[in-house]
Amino acid sequence: MLLSNLFTLAASATLAAGASLQQVTNFGNNPTRIYMYIYVPDKLANNPAVIVALHPCGGTAQGWYSGTRLPTYANQKGFIVIYPGTPNMSNCWDVHNPASLTHGAGGDALGIISMVNYTVEKYSADRSKIFVMGSSSGGMMTNVMAGSYPDVFEAGAAYSGTAHACFAGAGSATPFSPNQTCAQGLSRTPEQWGNFVRNSYPGYTGKRPRMQIYHGLADSLVRPACGYEALKQWSNVLGVSLTRNVTGVPSAQYTQMIYGDGTQLQGFFGQGVGHTAPVNEDLMLKFFGL
Repeated sequence: MLLSNLFTLAASATLAAGASLQQVTNFGNNPTRIYMYIYVPDKLANNPAVIVALHPCGGTAQGWYSGTRLPTYANQKGFIVIYPGTPNMSNCWDVHNPASLTHGAGGDALGIISMVNYTVEKYSADRSKIFVMGSSSGGMMTNVMAGSYPDVFEAGAAYSGTAHACFAGAGSATPFSPNQTCAQGLSRTPEQWGNFVRNSYPGYTGKRPRMQIYHGLADSLVRPACGYEALKQWSNVLGVSLTRNVTGVPSAQYTQMIYGDGTQLQGFFGQGVGHTAPVNEDLMLKFFGL
């Protein structure tokens, strides 16, 4: 009986000592006072990769930690996940803010970059393996981060989001905002969309992030056109064109859109899928190279 109790106590101690979501304060420049949470697996890879995971509108870092299987994959593969959280604007990211839409200018975007820099320095993370993903408002912010900070991110995956700078000029970017032109499928030419990205970091000539765009064709909150507009934007920025559609990837209701050879840009659109498109960790991590 005593031996059994000792085994139980040992197992409990092991669980208690295991990796968990932790809040980080004083991580650097944070102009909009957003929150930083981080998940560092017990078995961390040498020079680990880092994924920034951005919650949807109305969400929280803690909620998004439980909202995908990324922590499980982090345990298996040894990468770190940063979970930013915003308490502002109904917990929606400031994708309309000129500061976030400009490299180094401020906004939620600069706070997120501070989180990345903190993580790289503390855990000797690999700066060539920094990724960003998110859903809904987090998907919108994924495109903003990739557009404003191409020097930081290797690749991104936006679920049910909008193009970079789609909300530019709007007073806010929530489902309750009076201006919903963007979310209803604002259309621009590929060149116009591409210029928004290029103008976010004038003079930058380096590598651009590879991108995946996921969207539901039954989404009435952020219309499917938003996903197609994001693909127009990144196809222009990355210099790749649509080469083929593949039905049944990742499941029967989806069609995968391949641009170029598929290593730079992919789209996924699901019949009957509403808001939001489910996160597909397997496809996303494969695209990231993790």
